[in-house]
Amino acid sequence: MDWQEKYSKKMISSEEAVAMVKPGDAVAFTAGREAYAIGLALVSRVVELQGQGVKVFVPTPGYDFGWYDPGWENFFDLTIMMATATCQHAIDEKRIDFNFGTIIPFHMNEDIMEPDILLTEVSPPDGKGFCSFGQSLWNKKRHVRAAKLVIAEVNANLIRTYGDNFIHVSEIDYFVEHVSSGAAPGTGSLAGRKKRTPEPYVKDIAGHVGSLMKDRDTFQIGVGRTTELLVQHGLLDGRQDMGYHSEATPPGIITLVREGMINGKYKTLNVGKVTVTSLGGGTKEEMEWATDNPMFELVDVAYLEDIRVIAAHDNMVAINQALAIELTGQITAEGLGTRQVSVAGGQIPFVFGSLLSKGGRSITVLPSTARVGDRITSRIMPTLPEGTPITTLRNCAQYIVTEYGIANLWGKSVRQRAEELISIAHQDFRSELRAAAKKRFWA
Repeated sequence: MDWQEKYSKKMISSEEAVAMVKPGDAVAFTAGREAYAIGLALVSRVVELQGQGVKVFVPTPGYDFGWYDPGWENFFDLTIMMATATCQHAIDEKRIDFNFGTIIPFHMNEDIMEPDILLTEVSPPDGKGFCSFGQSLWNKKRHVRAAKLVIAEVNANLIRTYGDNFIHVSEIDYFVEHVSSGAAPGTGSLAGRKKRTPEPYVKDIAGHVGSLMKDRDTFQIGVGRTTELLVQHGLLDGRQDMGYHSEATPPGIITLVREGMINGKYKTLNVGKVTVTSLGGGTKEEMEWATDNPMFELVDVAYLEDIRVIAAHDNMVAINQALAIELTGQITAEGLGTRQVSVAGGQIPFVFGSLLSKGGRSITVLPSTARVGDRITSRIMPTLPEGTPITTLRNCAQYIVTEYGIANLWGKSVRQRAEELISIAHQDFRSELRAAAKKRFWA
């Protein structure tokens, strides 16, 4: 029997797929976009599965199947890995569990679960029986190989890329035809938050960060409302021969590849390639240009975020966003107090990797203020609220950038760090920050 015949025999309906879910099963979606038709079919069994102990893992919630609403915790035991707009209310109300993952050691497969049923999304097979995972790879291939039973939704809209972004039909147990959600692509940030009109401070921050960049640097940009806008607001103006090694492609990256500014000619590893684990943030035209383009290599996140791989790039620049920072340099990118609003993601390995890189730099950006209800508060704080997770340790904080400038914390004493950070705080909060610093660091 050839692969085409086997593929045909494996094709089932979404209802047949979810009928395989038994009491006590652990069901998992792969990272990236959920398999939509299978997700809808699974929630249709809600009454039947009530109280049956079915666990559902959704790493990066994108679609709202209804199970993040009050009451659904009585039907499914849900765990997520990345706080997104889709599930934020369920996290705040403590109705779902949260797994913030691990980063070391990826080579031990500690980021791989072994569910009873794994749900993923693939393209139709090519002439040799290989399916693509589309624009988002992450760790899907390893998940497929570790799962007990794999069901893949076949979406003809998924693109094909170079790299390790493929799987043969023989490695998947069943296939289901895709059903469109009708949602327009590219309507939010890489974390699923709604797009907003860029604040004036974005251009100022882009200019400050750009002053720390050099020709032939290899750089990374993390997820964030500010970081994702930096390229479009002049981050790389005047630069040339840049390299890119990062989780995803925020708006503007693919355009700069097309224009030749990002060409990877001087990358230490993967020379001439744009190395990512997911493509996103681009226009339809940009995504079409990236399809089957040998410059774009989608690799497993275990390779992409291996600190040793990151550090092996000379002149590696990590650009990440913070929610807040306190006066000695402790940085949170995940939440304030006990409220979880984001995840560390690749920030930790890229910070460490860039600091270990020959000529590398770690840059953390944040607007100077935040709106909390009807109040404006400073993101530079005397101390962080109790319960706040520390994403980047203070002895790893290097350059901190707001719209007011750059604070270099490298090698500085606590008094010097406080002075540096106060100098880039909003002017309305500098007096109270100075008073707090004097009380904390001076007799």
